[in-house]
Amino acid sequence: MAAKALSTAPLYLTGATASGKSSLAVALAERIGGELVNADAFQLYQGLDLLTAKPNTAELQRIPHHLYSVLSPEDACDAQRYRQMALEVIQQIQARGHQAIVVGGSGLYLKALSHGLAELPAGDETLRAQLRELPLEEKQRQLLALDPQAAQNVPLANPRYVERALEICLLTGQPQSVLRRSFATAQPWGRGVVLTWDRAVLHQRIHERTRQMLASGLLEEVAAFPDCGGALEKAIGLAELRAHLRGESTLDHAMDAMEQATRRYAKRQGTWFRRESWMPPLPLTPNQPADATLELLLHLWAPSSGTD
Repeated sequence: MAAKALSTAPLYLTGATASGKSSLAVALAERIGGELVNADAFQLYQGLDLLTAKPNTAELQRIPHHLYSVLSPEDACDAQRYRQMALEVIQQIQARGHQAIVVGGSGLYLKALSHGLAELPAGDETLRAQLRELPLEEKQRQLLALDPQAAQNVPLANPRYVERALEICLLTGQPQSVLRRSFATAQPWGRGVVLTWDRAVLHQRIHERTRQMLASGLLEEVAAFPDCGGALEKAIGLAELRAHLRGESTLDHAMDAMEQATRRYAKRQGTWFRRESWMPPLPLTPNQPADATLELLLHLWAPSSGTD
């Protein structure tokens, strides 16, 4: 029988890519009577299950998973839409008397859910199409000209986040950092933890996961995925593997490039989560038993360690 849930508010289990969030979240949900809510921007979309590292079939069968593969590849999604979808799902989980466990590594989506959003304009498809045509460097230049503080609250290496921040500035005539300032003062809804690894260990985990993806049919998955023109086109590894399939690079070169891009993404995630002081780190080590990790997590989230 599952133990009593730790909180009436959501619990957030996050960390860099390949940090082991999915498997730990399943074990936690089984222990406390929880259901999982996805907070990974790419895993919201249908397709590329291996490339986007969605939970495997065995994990999906053990515990209810929500907001995985719920959008078509052509759909647009931003933090505001994600928050609306997640709130609806969490309310349903709570109505069943279960614990909502939000798991994923998309920092802005987690922040939108945990701290709320300012009243931001809806997306303008015409403007978005224009912005997508611009080189990233030009989008960064325009954004920083309109909002110098964007360097502090926007992951400037991520084109989607830069486009949305610039869109907000252009549509409202105000710096997006001012409109989003509620992030800095709002109290978080729920409690969270960031899984952390030594850098070299995380890089090895990324290497091993990438090679496991390949062994599980990654090339075949990418070859079968059509050019959708949507958010999934930005999935790490897609461009590199397509180049290999076109005969433009060797498989080893494509896989090495995919790993390098994944390491860079993990570094950006680490920078983001270090700013989120409301979520303490949970350091992990190789060969640490899964049961021991779960006990550490439960101790960290014991009722005396915080409030909802």
